[in-house]
Amino acid sequence: MAFDSFFTAELDRLRAEGNYRHFAELERHRGAFPAATRHDSAAPSEVTVWCSNDYLGMGQHPKVLAAMHAALDEVGAGAGGTRNISGTTRHHVALERELADLHGKEAALLFTSGYVSNWASLGTLAARIPGCVVLSDAGNHASMIEGIRHSRAEKVIWKHNDLADLEARLAALPANAPKIVAFESVYSMDGDIAPIAGICDLAERYGAMTYLDEVHGVGLYGPRGGGIAEREGLMGRIDVIEGTLGKAFGVMGGYIAASAALCDFVRSFASGFIFTTALPPAVAAGAQAAVRHLKTSDAERRLQAERVAALRARLDAAGIPHLPNPSHIVPVMVGDPVKCRWLSDLLLDEFGIYIQPTNYPTVPRGTERLRITPSPVHGQADLDRLTAALETLWDRCRIARVPMAAQ
Repeated sequence: MAFDSFFTAELDRLRAEGNYRHFAELERHRGAFPAATRHDSAAPSEVTVWCSNDYLGMGQHPKVLAAMHAALDEVGAGAGGTRNISGTTRHHVALERELADLHGKEAALLFTSGYVSNWASLGTLAARIPGCVVLSDAGNHASMIEGIRHSRAEKVIWKHNDLADLEARLAALPANAPKIVAFESVYSMDGDIAPIAGICDLAERYGAMTYLDEVHGVGLYGPRGGGIAEREGLMGRIDVIEGTLGKAFGVMGGYIAASAALCDFVRSFASGFIFTTALPPAVAAGAQAAVRHLKTSDAERRLQAERVAALRARLDAAGIPHLPNPSHIVPVMVGDPVKCRWLSDLLLDEFGIYIQPTNYPTVPRGTERLRITPSPVHGQADLDRLTAALETLWDRCRIARVPMAAQ
């Protein structure tokens, strides 16, 4: 087989569909984010980042940077191995305690990313609990899907956020079958939020374990940043809370928080944990500083909510279509992969605004979008420039506006 010819043909097909992914080479400015320098153009240029998952700008926070510098000076760069071999440091242990406290759980377990924590934890639980059936929300992230697939456990997909369908699926299973209901709090592409209380009611009624992915909720919601489940007073009803350190906490890594026995079980059997080099201690120290800060500071969350509301109001006034939702994610809908890619390129090249296009397979065909994530570090001038640029390009690309534009 002519392997490179095959690879090239497949890549060409992606380009023709508008689904080829271009990476912008950016250099964030310490203390000045969302400002960044773009290095993949003819000459370096200044841009404003509007699609980062560093939702609160904690990757630039002085407390986080100071903690990382201190740890780097104290213990050096890497962990030195897996957690079992030599990679468990006091920074890892302290961070796990911090995360367990955040979610009101007995224990927590760190992973190198949110993807790995889902894949390893769900995969291990579903594979090792005899006869386990996983009921997975249709909108779940790829990491959850892959973990369930890897487990080879029976999988039942229920309609997205549909409690009636979930109950029907639970009722159809044998009463004594071990069950895990796996779902997310905030769904990252549409920004909708799960009916967590109703899911817990059903899980308790049918004897199922609850596994909640809070990666787009931790740090952002709840009085201490514990996520949607904390905001709604439901953390005690969730068996496993999975989160990330790479979004609102601004650093890197993933984790689960649960009972001591469950965390120890995953620690002891999950290959994705056992055979992976531990997070660098400096990263763990920075993450702990971010978690600790957001437990007591609500300023970042309040300011972010204000920025989200301000952007939505500007988009409404301009007639730019965006999905309504109760979260911090603002999906501006384009509905065409080629136009979505083109809009992204023009925003970057002509206006210095960086928003990656979100196309298939991340979202269904025909729902292509620009996923915008306003943060506390975006100012009013940033909002004005973004809205003006979108208005200009909407006219140039001849994309329909919504009727609100006439108001």
